[in-house]
Amino acid sequence: MSNDKTTVGPGRRFSAFRRVAELGPSLALFLAVACFWEAAVRLFDIPGYLLPAPSAIAGKMYAVRGMLLENLISTMTAAVLGFAIGTAFAVLLAVLFLYSRIAERALFPWAITLKTIPILAIAPLLTIWLGFGLAPKVAIAAIVCFFPTLVNAAKGFRTIDRQSLEFLTIIGASRSQTFRHARLYAALPYIFAAAKISSSMAVIGAIVAEFTGANLGIGTVIVTAGYQQDSAMLFSAIVVSSIATILMFYLVVAVEKLCLFWPEATADV
Repeated sequence: MSNDKTTVGPGRRFSAFRRVAELGPSLALFLAVACFWEAAVRLFDIPGYLLPAPSAIAGKMYAVRGMLLENLISTMTAAVLGFAIGTAFAVLLAVLFLYSRIAERALFPWAITLKTIPILAIAPLLTIWLGFGLAPKVAIAAIVCFFPTLVNAAKGFRTIDRQSLEFLTIIGASRSQTFRHARLYAALPYIFAAAKISSSMAVIGAIVAEFTGANLGIGTVIVTAGYQQDSAMLFSAIVVSSIATILMFYLVVAVEKLCLFWPEATADV
């Protein structure tokens, strides 16, 4: 037992060190940009209403941290719900397209049409129809997540290799068994590739919905700060929403690693 512990411990420490090393370049670049930004603002005496220094933004974030957190929770709740609803509906529709060419020919043009409509045109309508609460934000987030997931899932369900399909046919596998044991696994990398994109789009969609009318959310903070010409507040809202979006992205990545446990599926699609 002691030998096992001595071999596992260094391996885990090396893995953690490797992850930190992988983040090193991006962190170094971030710090370099922040230092250059801070120095430029101070050196050229740029007014705060034009471009606040990173230190001023950090101070503003700390001063209004409670308000930012409350609004961020509202935005991220809508984004997560919209992401889940849009992804689930897109996957279900992709399954329908797999087994019904008629449904695909009838419905896919409507999906394309929905994709081409600007979100800023849909958001006011949904606010009128659904009110100023959570519902329109969830709807917008679901809409922006829907199309990329639909396209990837529909393609993924059809990427099963011919040999696997022939083998399942020979052994008499039913359509549902073929789907569960082959098509679903073939589609998962495509679905997660879309999910990593749409997770960020869901946050953007929720914020855009808040621009057109909402009682709470990062979008309302941005609109109010814009009217007041409070640049520090604007940057504070952008920073916290960006951090939350990055965390949501890496949450999808973590779930992908749990679901795609076979080695050949770990490559990027």
